[in-house]
Amino acid sequence: MNEERYHQLRDIIQIYLPEDVSVTDISKESHFTNELNINSAHLVDIVLDVEDAFDIMLENEDMEQMQTVGDALDIIETKLAKK
Repeated sequence: MNEERYHQLRDIIQIYLPEDVSVTDISKESHFTNELNINSAHLVDIVLDVEDAFDIMLENEDMEQMQTVGDALDIIETKLAKK
């Protein structure tokens, strides 16, 4: 697991956290909607920011699989490996 990518992803997610969730609550096991309380509109924003930050394209199936921070990292790693 690439720590630099994890921190980059955490910085993206942090922007969209509701006030009652702290950046310290973000872990690789964190579920975007259940634990981090990120709504679906913000989840789309996160996907767009991830695409820009890592210069990758995420498909609908990738977004469906992206339930946790760790899932997102796995998808990012897979997409980058294919470049």
